[in-house]
Amino acid sequence: MPPRRPTQPPPLEIKHFTPNEIEQGIAKLRRRIQDVQRLDPQRVRHEDQRVRNVEEAIESTILEVFGPNSPEYRRHQYPRIWHGPMAFNMPEYEIEQYFAAGIPKTVTLLEGLIHALEEKRADLDYGTTARVRAAFQGLDLHPRIATVCVDLYRDGHYRNAVLDASLALVNLVKEKSGRHDLDGADLMRAVFSVKSPILVFNDLSDRSEQEGLMHLFEGAVLALRNPRAHALSDDSPELALEYIALLSLLAKRVEHATRRPS
Repeated sequence: MPPRRPTQPPPLEIKHFTPNEIEQGIAKLRRRIQDVQRLDPQRVRHEDQRVRNVEEAIESTILEVFGPNSPEYRRHQYPRIWHGPMAFNMPEYEIEQYFAAGIPKTVTLLEGLIHALEEKRADLDYGTTARVRAAFQGLDLHPRIATVCVDLYRDGHYRNAVLDASLALVNLVKEKSGRHDLDGADLMRAVFSVKSPILVFNDLSDRSEQEGLMHLFEGAVLALRNPRAHALSDDSPELALEYIALLSLLAKRVEHATRRPS
C-alpha cells in the first residue's frame, strides 16, 4: 500500500466579529486574567489542579472567542503557565521558579489578545462612523437647517449640530407665524394648535395630522433643543444624523404650511 499522506490542517480563518462578540470576548479574556492572577505561587504549586483548570479555561476561551481555525487558537491552543526551559529531572525549585515566571507571561499573552480585539472594535467604530458621515453628506436638508449644522457635523461637533438645527427650526416657526413673543413648547402649541392654529398643514378636515405634527414640533423642542442647551454630553454621529434629518423634515413642513385666516 502507498504511504498515507499526512493530513493537512484546515486553512486559517480570520473571524469577522460583530460589536457584541468583541465586547463578550474582551470580558471573557479579562476573567481569564483574573484567574491567572489568583494563582499565588507562594500558595499554589505548579502541579496543583487549579493550575490545570486555569490553563484549560484559557484554551476554551480562546477557542470560543476566535474559532478553531483562527491564528490565535493555532498559536495558543496548548497554553501553559510556564516561562523557561523544560527538561527531565529538573530540580523542584526551578520548576516552581518557571511556574511563577509564567504567571505574568500568561497575563501578557491574554492582554495581547484583548488588545487585538480592541483594535478590531476601533476599526468597526471607524467604519460605522465613515458610513454615517457619508450618509449625512447625501441628505437633502432644508437650507435653514443645513446652514447652521453642516459644518458642525463635519467637524464632529454632533451635539452642537443638533442644538443649532433645533434653534433654527424654532426661529423659522417664529418668522413664519409672526409669534416672536413665544418660545419653545409654548410656541409650538400656539402656532400649531388643533383648535385655533396660526399655521396649518391641511384644510383641517383631518385634524389628526395637525395634532400629530404639533406634538412632533413640541417634542423637537422638549427632547432635542432643551436637553442640549443645558448639558454637555455629546451625540453619536448616527443619532445626530437622524435628529437633524427629523428637524429638516419639520422645517420643510413649516415651509409649506399656510397661515390660517384670522
